Amino acid sequence: MRQDTLVSLLGGKRGAFDATAPLVVFILTWLLTGNSIAWAALASLISAAVIALVRLNQRQKPRAVILGLLSVAVACLIVLYTGRAQDILLPRIVSNAASALVWAGFIAFRRPLLGLIVGGLLGQKTRWRRDPDLLRAYAAASWAWVAMYTLRVAILTPFWNSDSDDLAVIGGGVAQVVLSWPLLVGCLMVSGWIIKATLPNDHPGLRHPVDPTEAAEPEKAAS
Repeated sequence: MRQDTLVSLLGGKRGAFDATAPLVVFILTWLLTGNSIAWAALASLISAAVIALVRLNQRQKPRAVILGLLSVAVACLIVLYTGRAQDILLPRIVSNAASALVWAGFIAFRRPLLGLIVGGLLGQKTRWRRDPDLLRAYAAASWAWVAMYTLRVAILTPFWNSDSDDLAVIGGGVAQVVLSWPLLVGCLMVSGWIIKATLPNDHPGLRHPVDPTEAAEPEKAAS
């Protein structure tokens, strides 16, 4: 499996741009209008709407486009309600915290999300779960994604809690950009390395799950 396939499935460069562009627009507008939350929220919503229209015209999945637009709208509503510009970071903190918990939960129930994603991408459905080596590798690699989401929460939360509006908005915005695509690529590389290191040397790879029950049938027939 090509490494960029998984990135594309999770949103890729385009998804990272769509997620961060409205935030960047919010910050720039907030600075240029003398810290006006109303103008910043309006500009952010307009940019998100334009992005949504472009993606729909490109025949992207409507559900993903609408969810992206709604997430920006919710963030802007929160900011307008609280009057705190740094609250633009709050939905991102909450969503990343939830993602970390969900990924950890799926690992605990022996259904690591990385395996479900890659297995679905390769058309394997849940066959990979019958391969104990693949199951163990996917579970180990999924912890890298838990760490990524946790790191985002750990870095963004102090900016959100900051008493300085400039530090919170500008610093938090820059951190969010850095924590999007660059961190995703790093997480992908680390998780790929973990899978490779965890699988036995004689394992045929991700595309070829080994079912122990199928391997035992010829032995029984031969005996």
